[in-house]
Amino acid sequence: MIIRLSELEIDSKYLDEYNKILQEEAEASVRLEPGVISIFPMSLKEAPNQIRIVEIYANKAAYESHLKTPHFQKYKTTTLKMVKNLKLIDMTALDADTMKKIFHKLK
Repeated sequence: MIIRLSELEIDSKYLDEYNKILQEEAEASVRLEPGVISIFPMSLKEAPNQIRIVEIYANKAAYESHLKTPHFQKYKTTTLKMVKNLKLIDMTALDADTMKKIFHKLK
């Protein structure tokens, strides 16, 4: 499994437009790609232009496939001017078994 936390700072003048594009990309990724387990965007309450995305992929192949999809490519190219800062943090699950139960509870 690949788990990543994306930390983004968005130029405030583009925030509404960015959020719309991000929501479309996240929805399409989860709906269309079997290997995408989560693209879960959120923002800091005190700073809505600070975006965090929890990304979970079944494996490296699923992640690499995701990067080539039309919806991700559209997201990446249309938001390029909107992103002031991007940091990708690779994570390790400490309890993958419980994580499976969390997603099961959402059904």
